[in-house]
Amino acid sequence: MDSLITASARALAAGDALGALKRVALRDDPPALALRGIAMAQLGEHPRARELLRQAARAFGSHEELARARCVVAEAEVALAMRDFAASPRALAAASATLAMHADHANAMQARLVAARRNLLLGRLADALANLAGIEPKALPPLLGAVFELATAELAVRSLRIADARAALARAQDAALRARVPALLTEVREACATLDRPAARRIAAGGQQPLRLDEVAALLASGALVVDACRRGLGTGAVWQPLARRPVLFALARALAGAWPGDADRETLIADVFRTRRPDETHRARLRVEIGRLRALVKPLARIEATPRGFALRPGGDEPVVVLEPPIAGEQASLVALLADGAAWSTSALALALGASQRTVQRALAELEAEGRVRAIGRARAQRWLAPPLAGFTTILLLPATLPIE
Repeated sequence: MDSLITASARALAAGDALGALKRVALRDDPPALALRGIAMAQLGEHPRARELLRQAARAFGSHEELARARCVVAEAEVALAMRDFAASPRALAAASATLAMHADHANAMQARLVAARRNLLLGRLADALANLAGIEPKALPPLLGAVFELATAELAVRSLRIADARAALARAQDAALRARVPALLTEVREACATLDRPAARRIAAGGQQPLRLDEVAALLASGALVVDACRRGLGTGAVWQPLARRPVLFALARALAGAWPGDADRETLIADVFRTRRPDETHRARLRVEIGRLRALVKPLARIEATPRGFALRPGGDEPVVVLEPPIAGEQASLVALLADGAAWSTSALALALGASQRTVQRALAELEAEGRVRAIGRARAQRWLAPPLAGFTTILLLPATLPIE
């Protein structure tokens, strides 16, 4: 490798993208194309970076599989920054195996970390945990060590292991300081700040109380019967009943919990759950059917008793009933939470992350755009969606697949 390529690579490792470009900007050989692509990615020019990395991968011969694998990993990281999840993860896994076979352990670990971060964004936490398994952080260079600890911290936050998250973020900050990359330090500090911001609202008769993530964890472990509007379900301690796919039943549980320790009258339940102001006998009959379904589902957790005026939720013991609401209101809270990371998302990526159809996401985005809460850039297949950052609170509990890992 010639001296200019070496100097450019060192500049990139230190986060000096402009310094790297100065050395290879006028060269079109494969190593220079790859370094230019990485530099453009660091400068935020992701489409151009992807084009350069693809040119470099094609330019490397079939006998240069190590160099081509490095280009594949770099392109996957650019795709991650662009929130483009269309490519199959198999190419990245194959590149990681090639790098490991050639004893390029740093780039092999980089490939696994990219895969883990991709799975975290998509809410596939078990897959992300598998990507991180077996990695020894002490053997990583400082920059990769910081990225590993950031991913570890996010896994811990998603499962509300806040003490583990704080420990991982402390290690990430130490590694970022040793790496001396300003952008990485900023990312670590922002991750630390999310732990101290309100993450949910506890609704009570006297009003609402904002809760941090550690307070949410304490509430869920307290034994109270929690009707959780963030995850759409209810539970107490280790027992959890999801209702995300049963919106009518969840709406009933939410209304009954809101009326606790009293009861909710039938007319109010029909108006709130079935969205009608003129109930008739068909609505009353449907209410009885849905209450019966909910009663069967929540039997391990609580009873639903009929009263002269309606229905009442009765926990199994002396524990209170608590309603946990998202930090931001609205039906599209999870969509807004994904967009609030500041990156530009495609509708296909949003649909993949939310587990919804692309058409459903498009309709929701149109509603949010009409309200001025999101905006589109680009057209047709290049269209991406942005939202302003949600300052003042964290949206961890609104992201897909929260809390599935013990």
